[in-house]
Amino acid sequence: MEGKTVFITGANTGIGRATAVALAKQGAVVFLAGRSRERHEPVLAEIASQGGTATFLELQLDDLASVRACAERFLAMDVALHVLINNAGLAGRRGLTKDGFELTFGVNHLGHFLLTELLLPRLQASCPARIVNVSSEAHYRAQGIPWAALQAPTASLTGFPEYQVSKLCNVLHAKELAARLAGTGVTTYALHPGVIASDVWRAVPWGVRHVMRLFMKSVEHGAATSVHCASAEALGTESGLYYDSCALQEPSVLARDETLRNELHRRSVVWCGLSSNTGA
Repeated sequence: MEGKTVFITGANTGIGRATAVALAKQGAVVFLAGRSRERHEPVLAEIASQGGTATFLELQLDDLASVRACAERFLAMDVALHVLINNAGLAGRRGLTKDGFELTFGVNHLGHFLLTELLLPRLQASCPARIVNVSSEAHYRAQGIPWAALQAPTASLTGFPEYQVSKLCNVLHAKELAARLAGTGVTTYALHPGVIASDVWRAVPWGVRHVMRLFMKSVEHGAATSVHCASAEALGTESGLYYDSCALQEPSVLARDETLRNELHRRSVVWCGLSSNTGA
């Protein structure tokens, strides 16, 4: 990764932090996008102590204006972008984003969708480049995408059905990008990091979360597949595929539904206020 620039969301803790540190160790210059600089200071210091280079950018994925501002700040730096890792996510929380979308969908998919579209021209100018979406095996349990529910407060008590839908959207997003970007030099990947003891579960009640963690793997294990998709030379000719434990896996039937994929893209473009010809 020497000479490569990586932009990663949600890197202050958990899988994102472990991914950022691992890629910085390989020589990448990393940009860490998240809510609070204070919360990112420990990982910025860790990377610097190992001779790496990292920069913080403020980003609130539940606010599309913040997503736009973050992208503008990065683009104004006039640096190349070789890898975008859409890593940040939440589970078990309920509510609405600032723009009126179901909270988990808004953060896990829509905020990342807009960020990707805004950074896409820079990725294309920096080819070969990669887009990595951190999804989850939870996408297998999604029963579909309830379009009307995406513009309403979280309906379930646990937030897990909404999480499953958002992770299905992550896989569909990677596949749609692969189709649109075929032959451009930008390749895309979706992955399941494993059931990891990360802060994505912080909104789950403590007693339940404590039991869950007994069966979870380390964040370093979870970062392995993200690092693999971001850096493995062998994957440079692959695009739009789904990975688990650094190996190819077949995603769900819904994740391979071209009609559903196209409809998600169409609606996401409209909801983000983008023109239909944005990106590729």
